Parts: sequence; C-alpha cells; structure tokens
Amino acid sequence: MLGPVILAASRSDRMRRVVSAAPVTKPVVNRFIAGESIEETSPVVEAMAARGLEVTLDVLGEDITDPAAALLARDAYLRLIEALTPLELGPRAEMSVKLSSFGQALPGGHDLALKNITAVVEAAAEIGTTVTLDMEDHTTVDSTLAIHAELRERFPETGAVVQSYLFRTEDDCRALAAAGSRVRLVKGAYKEPASVAYQDKTEVDKAYVRSLRILMDGSGYPMAGTHDPRLIAITQELAHRAGRKLDQYEFQMLYGIREAEQNRLAAEGHRMRVYIAYGTDWYGYFMRRLAERPANLTFFLRSLVSRG
Repeated sequence: MLGPVILAASRSDRMRRVVSAAPVTKPVVNRFIAGESIEETSPVVEAMAARGLEVTLDVLGEDITDPAAALLARDAYLRLIEALTPLELGPRAEMSVKLSSFGQALPGGHDLALKNITAVVEAAAEIGTTVTLDMEDHTTVDSTLAIHAELRERFPETGAVVQSYLFRTEDDCRALAAAGSRVRLVKGAYKEPASVAYQDKTEVDKAYVRSLRILMDGSGYPMAGTHDPRLIAITQELAHRAGRKLDQYEFQMLYGIREAEQNRLAAEGHRMRVYIAYGTDWYGYFMRRLAERPANLTFFLRSLVSRG
C-alpha cells in the first residue's frame, strides 16, 4: 500500500528537501549507496571482487534538465572508467546507465542520449568491459530499446533491462533473447498506470517467471535481478531445465541487500553481480529502494525513531 505513495514522493522536490535535511537520513542512505565519489567506491568494488562477486556501477543522477548536465553525466562515467582501468577487472566490473541522465527527456533527447552514451560504451570496450542500459518508466522503453539496438551493432555485449510489471515485457524478451544479447530482468520500480502495468504483486511475480523462462530458453545471456528467495530458486530450476551451465546466466542484487545470499550464491559457483550506486544525487534511487520492499521502509522508519 505504501509503495505507490513512496514512488510519488520520489519525484517530489518538497519531499526531497525534507528527507535530505533529516539528520538521520545519511546513515540509512549509506546502507544502499556505496559512497559519494569513485574514490570512496573503488575500495568497495575491490573488496567485492576479492570475495568472488562481480559488480555493475551506477553513477547516480537522472531527469536532467539541460544538455550541459547530460555532458556532466557522460564525463562522470568516463572518470569511472578511468578509475576502473588499473583494477583490471574487465567484464567483472561493468556499468549501468540511466539514459535520462544523458539527456533522453530533452528536446532531441533520443539522439543526444545516443551520442553521449556511445562515448561511454566506446571507452568501456577499450578496458574490456561493457554497459547495461537501465530501464526507467514506460514512456522511455521504446527509445531505450532503440538506442540499445543501435549500440549493439558495434558493441553486441551492451546490455538491456526489462521490467516484468509491464504488459509488453514478454514480447520484448522474445525480441531480445537472441545470440549474444545480455538482458537483466527485474520486477520494476516506478509508479506505472494500470493501463500498461500489473498492479498486483502476485501478477508481477508470475510475469517475472514467464519472462525469465523466455530468456532462459533463448540464445542470449539472462541476468536475473531479484532478491526474492523463491524467484532465485525458480531461476536455478529454469536454468537447469534449459541446460544452462553456471556461467551462462547470472544473478544480480542491489548493494546493501541480502549480502549473505550474495556471498552464498558466489560460493556455490554462480555468477553474482552486485548493483553498486554512488554519487551525491541519491534521493530518487533511495526512495525507490524503500518502495520496493517493506523491510527497507521498516529499516528506515526504525532508524528515524531510534535516532530521533
């Protein structure tokens, strides 16, 4: 019930000011955000690599309002790639990018975002890694998938994200599950209307399984983004039925959530990638994490009470 309210608050400037100013917020945010800079985040990446975990890195920022900000976002990723170079992690450290931070929503934004993200994908390829295009609300799906298709002509390892709560996703999975593709499946974390998305959690979960089966039976590389123990078990079963070896799919989870499970899967030989977000523009990301799981909201509220 609270999820839609929190998602609405994630787009509210007033709520951003209130939450950001609360003294107790930063210690709680630190559970989900690895740092405000790449200098703070690099040791986290190295520590995870030492434990057999892989990572995907997100420089926080979205819904930018002018082309200059889009260039700043591009340059932030280029600095990230520069910092990753001496770590020599290759594809074990990839990047996740929201095209809204690259100018997608601006006038002429499709071409602007494509130009900016191409520079990042080129630089990532030079150090032996890649980029996955995060999916945002339903109005961006067609543009994001079109940019993904164009990037894959030169960089076929470029990844895409699909969200099971959207009605269209099973068809998108059929189109994407081709040889060489990399597709991350998540449930979805934006407030969407009933005309385009399932509203009931059970229906979202069922759609997740149907979409995951399509990806597992396809010729691409599925990336199961989930913290749900039942869906983790289903992922393993579907991979087994599809005849996939442990290196032919992977799990992905968020930094700060179910760390013991992340370590368990890695120890069992699974590819386990952790989504690490960092930066100062953390508000929207943080609020979506609260909306996704009641346990996250309880954790935050309990901290408010105990620290108040």
